[in-house]
Amino acid sequence: MQDNTKEALVSKMESRIEQSRLEIDKLKAKAREAKADARLKLNHEIEALEKKKIEVETKVKDLKAASDTAWEDLKAGAESAWKALSSSVSQASSRF
Repeated sequence: MQDNTKEALVSKMESRIEQSRLEIDKLKAKAREAKADARLKLNHEIEALEKKKIEVETKVKDLKAASDTAWEDLKAGAESAWKALSSSVSQASSRF
């Protein structure tokens, strides 16, 4: 049962990462078309988002590699990293 739950969480997190990747790509497209000052701000935001995305990807890899007993301990960290990324993507998207 735990394996299925672990696999479901990993699958959900991978889907979320892909959604974030698509949103970041949209921001990159906006940055290419923005004026110089806006482009600098947007590129700075994108860099921060990419770092957060990498953090989530790393946590998902850790979840995949974790034993059946250890993955529960990693779950909260992965969810927390996802919430930070999701919030940041939403904020950046609404600003630009």
